[in-house]
Amino acid sequence: MKYVLVTGGVVSGLGKGVTASSIGVVLKACGLRVTTIKIDPYLNTDAGTMSPFEHGEVFVLDDGGEVDLDLGNYERFLDIKLTRDNNITTGKIYQAVINKERRGDYLGKTVQVVPHITDEIQDWIERVAMNPVDGKEGPPDVCVIELGGTIGDIESMPFVEALGQFSYRVGPGNFCLVHVSLVPVLNVVGEQKTKPTQHSVRGLRRLGLAPDVLACRSTEPLEEHVEVKLSQFCHVPISNIVNLHDVTNIWHIPLLLRDQKAHEAILKVLELQYAGKVPREPKLAEWTERATKFDKLKTPVNIAMVGKYTGLSDSYLSVLKALLHASVAMERKLVVDWVPSCDLEDSSARENPEAHKKAWKLLKGADGILVPGGFGDRGVQGKILAAKYARENNVPYLGICLGMQIAVIEFARSVMKLCGANSTEFDPAATSPCVIFMPEGSKTHMGATMRLGSRRTYFHVHGCKSARLYGNATSVDERHRHRYEVNPDMVPDFERAGLQFVGKDESRRRMEIIELPSHKFFIGAQFHPEFKSRPGKPSPLFLGLIAAASGQLEPLLQRSCSNLTKTHMNNGKVQIRKLYPTVPVKSQLNSLVNGYYPNGTGIHT
Repeated sequence: MKYVLVTGGVVSGLGKGVTASSIGVVLKACGLRVTTIKIDPYLNTDAGTMSPFEHGEVFVLDDGGEVDLDLGNYERFLDIKLTRDNNITTGKIYQAVINKERRGDYLGKTVQVVPHITDEIQDWIERVAMNPVDGKEGPPDVCVIELGGTIGDIESMPFVEALGQFSYRVGPGNFCLVHVSLVPVLNVVGEQKTKPTQHSVRGLRRLGLAPDVLACRSTEPLEEHVEVKLSQFCHVPISNIVNLHDVTNIWHIPLLLRDQKAHEAILKVLELQYAGKVPREPKLAEWTERATKFDKLKTPVNIAMVGKYTGLSDSYLSVLKALLHASVAMERKLVVDWVPSCDLEDSSARENPEAHKKAWKLLKGADGILVPGGFGDRGVQGKILAAKYARENNVPYLGICLGMQIAVIEFARSVMKLCGANSTEFDPAATSPCVIFMPEGSKTHMGATMRLGSRRTYFHVHGCKSARLYGNATSVDERHRHRYEVNPDMVPDFERAGLQFVGKDESRRRMEIIELPSHKFFIGAQFHPEFKSRPGKPSPLFLGLIAAASGQLEPLLQRSCSNLTKTHMNNGKVQIRKLYPTVPVKSQLNSLVNGYYPNGTGIHT
């Protein structure tokens, strides 16, 4: 097993996550199997209880792990499926060590940071690095490890010490350190300054680690004399200094690494260049095409993002990426209009009329409206107003998790005239509780007590937009993160009033997808489709939103069905891509139109 450690210096927010992901992309393009680990030095066990304002979005994995958003970058860039163990935190490490101490595993020894904490970190890395994440058997070839925070942070010291020991444990030729640093330009002087990076590397060396590769962030390409100076003072060959200057989109980063031969530098340090394990130069034609296509997009599509964390875009990072993937696929330039849900409310008209006017102008000028997930009652009334505007004015709408529940509440109030309709999350004494607390949830503990991870949704309305977007699937697997659900006892009333619950879980008691059949595009999903969107494989529901917002929905629905229902004759029967059972020829036309196959299985995404 080979290891690539990515650290950061000078300041936070340099893009270590994107750099680590891009390194993985280039190594994968060389023919290597890649896995990743993110180390977060905070004391939390996981990211599940952290505010989006504190740490950005909480990314959810198939196994229900609530992890750092950088694992979302890894999954999107590398098209892999990680587990909760791929995110190491100080809380997890200390918990594991304390549990061992309580069991008596240390046989009376005094438990200390060195060696017990540092050994646990190293053992964790070695164990998780061996787990395949690409759907194939056998261990990966390379593990890319990102150390969160900045070198010199007191909270990351045990990890730095452990990683220094780890480099000796695995031995020369198995460990490569890539240090991401900043080369700023002072406006007064107007030249690129190397001192911050010099000091950062010195700090790294004092802690027992030496960089093999320098990845220098800058606004413009590095000047030649700057690279010479960095090489001289940081003791890194010029060929191992990579410049990651600002680019038009992050899909250019793997291409920058390739063009500067970063893979050759890393492979040489890992002694893979001559080991016969690298069959080719990195093939990144798909990335090149995607990055170029993005830069050429001209026709805009405006999506109003209505939420309460609009002050920090990282709070909705996966949603933004899913929108981006879909807009590029539909050949539209994405424009996201951030609409603070509080500013849509009537109280805002009195307290801050300018913000209220601006919010409504953005909402009414949008081609589509998206209400993402969230918790708490702040801004809920504004989200309800956004859903109402979309429903009444035939504006494409996608509600995710809370966004779906909001749409249900709005429908109950406006169409069914249930004035007391609400969620028990916001009003425990609601007279018409259309959204209720799930019976298996916990009201005393917050961490890891929600309905989390990948769950199956079965389509119950054949030919509905959602099923067609998923290629006429009978079921799909998507990731969840919620404590509240639509009240199943009220579902018959909703359906009689015209709201369709087209997707349900296996019990048929838990509502997963809603649709308004008479609307251009009005869909709500209890799950989070954004977590499984990939640059080359956009989420179907996001694709539908962008298509509806840009007037391309019907052609998309026809393509979605044809792409996933390619048929071939087989002894008088039709077989659907081996994912469906065979059905008689006489019913194939019906089947293709309605997306229904007797005893059929779904396309499991």
